Amino acid sequence: MEQLNFDSGVKEYKVNGSGILRFNPSDPNVYGRFLEAMSKIKEVETSAAEEAKKINPQNGAQEAGEAAIRIMCETDRKMKAILNEIFGHGNDFNEILDGVNLMAVAGNGNRVVNNVIDALQPILEEGIKACADDEIAQAKLNRAQRRALQ
Repeated sequence: MEQLNFDSGVKEYKVNGSGILRFNPSDPNVYGRFLEAMSKIKEVETSAAEEAKKINPQNGAQEAGEAAIRIMCETDRKMKAILNEIFGHGNDFNEILDGVNLMAVAGNGNRVVNNVIDALQPILEEGIKACADDEIAQAKLNRAQRRALQ
């Protein structure tokens, strides 16, 4: 079998000294999926909050606690599936995050999912800006070449 290798712009990011996240930060498809995912993440959070409201504390603290944990674990699974959709299924966010639940509260008081989004957003915005700048430069070059032919 022959091999075909080319630069696809994929970069690797070591996440919190553990897993490796691989994606092309200037890929408009990744950026588009990222933007679309923000509403999906909000829907999952809202759904989890609604489910948590249904927990009946009168059933006992242990049962209520177990129900809350189930909701958080299911929400984590859904959130990681959304992140996998954004960055590609080759990126296993359970592995990348070393099994950390995205609904856990981090040291800064934010949920881990919010910290992940906050860390990735500037990388994606910078990447898509580079892509747009390249498109603008290419359009200017094409226009100059067309004018030269006239």
